[in-house]
Amino acid sequence: MAAQPSPVLPERAPEPGVAAPAFSPLYQQIKELLTRSLQGGEWKPGEAIPSEIELAARFRVSQGTVRKAVDELATENLLVRRQGKGTFVATHAEEQTQYRFLRLQPDDGAASGLQRRLLECRRLRAPADVARALGLKSGDPVVWVRRMLLSGATPVVLDDIYLHGVLFKGLSAERMSGYKGPMYRLFEVEFGVHMVRAEEKIRAVAADAAQAALLQVAPGAPLLSVDRLSRTYGDKAVELRRGLYRTEHHHYRNELL
Repeated sequence: MAAQPSPVLPERAPEPGVAAPAFSPLYQQIKELLTRSLQGGEWKPGEAIPSEIELAARFRVSQGTVRKAVDELATENLLVRRQGKGTFVATHAEEQTQYRFLRLQPDDGAASGLQRRLLECRRLRAPADVARALGLKSGDPVVWVRRMLLSGATPVVLDDIYLHGVLFKGLSAERMSGYKGPMYRLFEVEFGVHMVRAEEKIRAVAADAAQAALLQVAPGAPLLSVDRLSRTYGDKAVELRRGLYRTEHHHYRNELL
């Protein structure tokens, strides 16, 4: 006897107490509900989410609708599919996402592993421009981190990082120095903040005397200035990163889709 096709759950109203989309396109509403679950911490970074069949039953929609929603979240790097294992919440511990927002690459094509050197980490009152970028009031607390990225012994990037003071309460130089994984993974594990997207402004600048000393270049040397605003779920800005890049042996590379 031929195998019967698996039944497709009808796209109908959910059980009482179960959230469901209210208007079409339906898959976008499922995507929004899944994003809310991610934002609310129902599934942590690195954890598996329920199967498409389970999610279809939960939301009382077809498996195809769930698949389309999950596909979009995977395209946006919020979820990661693993062949034969399932779908997992993206984490910056993943090899392909550790340096997801860093677009600096060596000219010789070698691996872009850069060593970190923490220079300073302390709490301070947000300058007006930083507060504005992070949606804070001028003078609200932020955590300021200054660090260097080096290729061998050569400084390549000088970062000034401003983090939302309430979300990153307790972040210290000791905690950062003691953590050997990616910085964003530390933020996920210890502070429950997951960076999901970023926007950048790029311009060419000349190094001032202090910057030149740290980056070991001559004053006035050309640098690439990259201002990056990183956001978590709900499009909430949580990090402003101002980086100065040396580009004698590196270039900024972005893939346009």
